[in-house]
Amino acid sequence: MIETWFLLQSGRCPAAENMAVDEALLEVSVSMGRPALRFYDWSEAAATFGYSQPYAEVARWTTLRPLIRRPTGGGLVPHESDWTYSLVFPPTHPWHALKATESYRRVHEWLQQALGSLGVATSLSGSCPKSVPGQCFVGAEQFDLLHAGRKIAGAAQRRNRLGLLIQGSVQPVGIPAQRNAWEQAMREGFTFVENITWIELDLDAKVRQRIDDLVREKYSQAAYNERR
Repeated sequence: MIETWFLLQSGRCPAAENMAVDEALLEVSVSMGRPALRFYDWSEAAATFGYSQPYAEVARWTTLRPLIRRPTGGGLVPHESDWTYSLVFPPTHPWHALKATESYRRVHEWLQQALGSLGVATSLSGSCPKSVPGQCFVGAEQFDLLHAGRKIAGAAQRRNRLGLLIQGSVQPVGIPAQRNAWEQAMREGFTFVENITWIELDLDAKVRQRIDDLVREKYSQAAYNERR
């Protein structure tokens, strides 16, 4: 099976902008009509936390600031030196119909294959959760990606009528691979898609304006980040 996907390489962005771009991509997923893979970095040390998590509790777990509420679920994720990516699938794509556990497993099998091609041996964690509730990289849950017995990759999801958004983080401490090589390996496909043809995604003025609005009105605002 051959599919055509969008590719967006955002580079280094502020934390609020990173979250705004992902939400904007989800909002236009239907009109894009095909999946999009985004790689991005952080222009500042920051942390993000799950949409439903209480801010006061999360704020006690980390000194990293800004501390931004994600549009997806999951737990607290530090962004100091991690490799971050997101995936957006329109509601017409088969990934949208998957159960959350299955899409979670698939994305980490993709990561596993990419890292394996670089000589990094990893495994998927088993069915018994061993994590600290609310803290994504303290312990591991089912289908997290492990290297040398330590969790190195986790992801969070949001699935609605607009599409499916997956936000993922790889914590590369101890991994003998470079980020550029990992991104290339991710673009080379995986077992669920025999071959992906990539098209560079050019965000139009309307989407860029929406991103600016989300940064200004939502992700940079304490009223949103500390809302619960």
